Amino acid sequence: MAYRWKDKIEVDEAVVVVMNSLEKGPDLSPWLVRTITAAIDDSDPALGRYFFEEIQKHAPAAVGFFAREE
Repeated sequence: MAYRWKDKIEVDEAVVVVMNSLEKGPDLSPWLVRTITAAIDDSDPALGRYFFEEIQKHAPAAVGFFAREE
């Protein structure tokens, strides 16, 4: 079962986890990327957009881990 965000607080928590992970090293764990990607896919699209807005502000180095080719 995928993880789904219910509100902006849960998205904020995910952003903090990403920020903390980046402080430990330049890469994010594959598990974290898969989990957050699933949350983006399975949550309200507005929360996915909010995640990208917040990650751009607070952890821009992580954007590439979640960006998708269209």
